[in-house]
Amino acid sequence: MDASTTADLARATDTGDERPLKPAVWRGWRRKCPQCGTGPLMKSYLKVRETCPVCGEELHHQRADDGPAYLTILVVGHLMVPFFHYGFTIFRPDPMVLFSVLAILAVALSLYLLPRFKGLMVGVQWAKRMHGFAPPEAKSEY
Repeated sequence: MDASTTADLARATDTGDERPLKPAVWRGWRRKCPQCGTGPLMKSYLKVRETCPVCGEELHHQRADDGPAYLTILVVGHLMVPFFHYGFTIFRPDPMVLFSVLAILAVALSLYLLPRFKGLMVGVQWAKRMHGFAPPEAKSEY
C-alpha cells in the first residue's frame, strides 16, 4: 500500500480523536507531510505548501507565525554561549576572530534549524487538530 492509499484510509476513518504526536513531530522535523510522511511539506525555504502533493492533505491551515524563530533563537543562543565561554577562556583568540567564527556558526545553525522548527510546529498543529486541521464535522462554529 502506498502513502496516498494509507492517507485516504486514515482520512476516511478520521474520528476527530487526537492524532499521534511523535510521528507528526518527527515528520515535521524532516520537513515531510505530517499525514503521510512522504510528501514534501515546504515548497521553498520556509513556505509551507497549500496541500501535500502525495496524499492531498490540506496544509494551508498552519499558523506557525513567530514560533520557529523564537525556538531557533532559544536553541542557538543556548548552544553558542558555552562555545563563546570556552573559546574565550581556553584559547584566548583575538576577539574579532572569535566573533567571526561564532557568528558564522550561529548563522549556519540558525539556517539549518529554522525550517525544521517550522515543520515541527506544523506537525504539532496537525496532531493536535489546531487551526483548521480538524475534520469538517469536528469543527465548531466559533
